[in-house]
Amino acid sequence: MKIALASDHAGFELKEQIKELVSDIEIIDFGTDSLNSMDYPETGFKAAQAVAKGECDKGILICGSGIGMSIVANKVPNIRAALCQTKEFAKLSRKHNNANILVLSGRFISKYLAYDIIDIWLKTPFEGGRHQRRINKISNYEKGEEY
Repeated sequence: MKIALASDHAGFELKEQIKELVSDIEIIDFGTDSLNSMDYPETGFKAAQAVAKGECDKGILICGSGIGMSIVANKVPNIRAALCQTKEFAKLSRKHNNANILVLSGRFISKYLAYDIIDIWLKTPFEGGRHQRRINKISNYEKGEEY
């Protein structure tokens, strides 16, 4: 599995800690590479596009609150980014929404909770069924179809 990983300055430290956690998975680091202030769309778009193009299987994005990276990633067609602050959100984002990008908050969750969330998110399969019908509706809407 190949994971796209990106952060802004507020998520940089957690991003670096995550690289140690998932050392058994190939990580493509889209930056940032320091605590210097930067604009999260610069790294978030690159990582989300890598997932959308199939260059990476999934992605993990981190910014201060997680909100900005969520907005950025969800602008990319075929991306379903989920901001997860709890283990249950992580599980449901995979089971029900087939989220292909996990978004974390660098300022509001501990690295230990982040590790648990990532572990659950990576291991939880998509349920399909009625949830696939809903995912298809999102994809159709992205193509300009109406309900």
